[in-house]
Amino acid sequence: MKLNIVTPKTGAEWVRGGVRTFFKQPLALGGLFFLFMGVISVITMVPMVGGALALAALPAATLGLMQASAMAAAGTFPMPKVLFTAFIHGAAKRQAMLHLGALYTVAFLLVVGLTVLIDGGQFAKVYLFGEPVTMEMIESDGFYTAMWVGTLMYIPLGAMFWHAPALVFWNDVSPAKSLFFSMAACWKNKGAMVVYMGCWFVLFALASLVIVTIASALAGPQMIGALVAPLGMVLASMFFASIYATYRDSFVIEHIVDTTV
Repeated sequence: MKLNIVTPKTGAEWVRGGVRTFFKQPLALGGLFFLFMGVISVITMVPMVGGALALAALPAATLGLMQASAMAAAGTFPMPKVLFTAFIHGAAKRQAMLHLGALYTVAFLLVVGLTVLIDGGQFAKVYLFGEPVTMEMIESDGFYTAMWVGTLMYIPLGAMFWHAPALVFWNDVSPAKSLFFSMAACWKNKGAMVVYMGCWFVLFALASLVIVTIASALAGPQMIGALVAPLGMVLASMFFASIYATYRDSFVIEHIVDTTV
């Protein structure tokens, strides 16, 4: 694999690219993100193993959104089946993506599991099982320590899996090697990645401020719920559309995206 080294300001261009790509096919990309969330939500409902299965499906689902973004950028309307791209292009690619999903599940559960040693499992219960945050948790030093430790440990994990689905599917890199190349690309372009994440943080923060301002001016707190879902979906769709741009500019691309999926 050949890496491209980009300047920090490229991170801002990745964000702009995601926004531009979204507006090329807003209905398609917004709908696909909604389908993505629906599929993951349904998987989590499987008794006992739903959470683990949802984690295992994330790399494949992310690859589907990247494929859709690449198609939208090329001017093609992505159909719903593109979300399942990883599973409809032969047994070898399907097996490799499932392998990558298994690696992600084990690594993620290990990170969350380590926080149990800090707070006895309070953070893990909230993060994995959606248990409500209680005053007892808020007043507990261990809960916040576990949260920050888990967040810091997830950063290298996220870097390892950031480009991995694309490398496995488009570049035929083995799942294990894809983690190395993904981490290397994120590290070599860390300036651009910091700017990229910083820009998205600012955009999401500004969106929250706008929602609160509009709700306060029009109908009060009850309006917030009506605004959060659609605006959140739009921003999340833009974010996922920008992931393809980070991959495209971080590697020497030797594939041509199949826009007929």
